[in-house]
Amino acid sequence: MHATRIRQKDGIFYFASYPARDLLAKVRFISRFYGEGEEIGAARIAHDDDVAQYIAKIERTDKAFQRALSRAKVKQLRNFYETAVTQPPIPGTVLLFTAERLNFRSAGGDDHGSLSEPSSKFLIIDGQHRLAALHFYLQDRPADAATINVPCIIFDGRSEDFATEMFVIINSTPTRINKSHLVDLYERVSWAAPDRKFAARLVERLYVEADSPLRYRINRLGGRSARDKWVLQAELFNEVHRWVKQNWRKIQLAGGSAREVPRYYAIIRDFFKAAHAAFTDASWGKDQYMVTKPVTIKALVRVCADLAREDAEPADGRVGRWEVRLAPWADMVRQFRVDGFYERFPAKGEVERVAKVHRELAKAAGIEVGKKD
Repeated sequence: MHATRIRQKDGIFYFASYPARDLLAKVRFISRFYGEGEEIGAARIAHDDDVAQYIAKIERTDKAFQRALSRAKVKQLRNFYETAVTQPPIPGTVLLFTAERLNFRSAGGDDHGSLSEPSSKFLIIDGQHRLAALHFYLQDRPADAATINVPCIIFDGRSEDFATEMFVIINSTPTRINKSHLVDLYERVSWAAPDRKFAARLVERLYVEADSPLRYRINRLGGRSARDKWVLQAELFNEVHRWVKQNWRKIQLAGGSAREVPRYYAIIRDFFKAAHAAFTDASWGKDQYMVTKPVTIKALVRVCADLAREDAEPADGRVGRWEVRLAPWADMVRQFRVDGFYERFPAKGEVERVAKVHRELAKAAGIEVGKKD
């Protein structure tokens, strides 16, 4: 299909226009939608399809997706399709997701070209009601519906976190919120996984505890605005959750959140204290250095996970041990100057750059990198 490649910061996604009938054959509905005497059955969800399972749970618990509202909304949209003439029936884009990595072939070396199609159907991140109404409209007035092309934004090859965060952001509240504030929801919703709640509690402690090196430095919902912020809450959460998820079985066996949240908080707190000592006050928190910028903060959390695996216990004397272990970082401070940082750590995007900084820091301190990096 013809598509336009769109770049925003480190993200790449695609814009395409689909004829109504073609698009409806390429998407799957998670909710059951009703028309006049007809219905669209919810798609059967594979047990190992984490994204679809997650979204289905949200739709079963969020009042915005109760059956009566879905029916009324679909009916309103179908009526609008029938009456709209000069006004475009679907002026906004429908957001589609596939975990598959699609192949884009540029035409003439620019951002216009051909995009491959996934082998399985797209998951609808935003636009299920609009497409459900289009389905019924197509049944009633096939000739009119055939003239409709639907603008679509396509995200491919992304993680479960990416798709589910975007879905919750768009659909869980009447007002769309910044993804950095999503972490605050994990304590308030019944469908949040225990490992996510655990990670959210760690991030909460890093923000509020008086002995945390990151206190008030995390950009979060309702946080202080008078202090400089180093990292978005969602970005920090994703790294902390990555660590928690790797150790989740051990955490459960050790007593779960009640016992292990304080222990894990102490570990990451001690690590950042040792990292601060290694980089010294000359670069820690200074605008001329990348030491406390998001790319390095995320890499540091990964080093913390690696070091904790080797030397978390005993807790007594841990900061001192780790200051010695991380001391070689003092010789790397110049590499973290803002000027030339991206040339010294070249990468195709933020994800790759975080991994590269992680490896370099771990190597300098003689720490074995975890398997998942």
